[in-house]
Amino acid sequence: MDGVQKLLAVVIVSLTVLLIIVGVQVVLVIVDLRRAIKRLNSILEDSILGGGLIRPEKLTGILEFFGKKRKLESHGEGGMHEPMSPG
Repeated sequence: MDGVQKLLAVVIVSLTVLLIIVGVQVVLVIVDLRRAIKRLNSILEDSILGGGLIRPEKLTGILEFFGKKRKLESHGEGGMHEPMSPG
């Protein structure tokens, strides 16, 4: 039983160390992602999209831009009447 307890202690210690290392890496990735999103947000705030029609205040400005573009493209479709015959 003494050997089994030693093996179990070694496994528990090694898994604990491994989980701590993985946890630190996850935190570093989240911090890096947060930094990248802040940088992207500042770039979007400085840019004016759509010829000055939309100034994005947040990351949702991009979604608003594409939504308005889609509405503009589909505005003329489906509302066509038959051409008037001359005479």
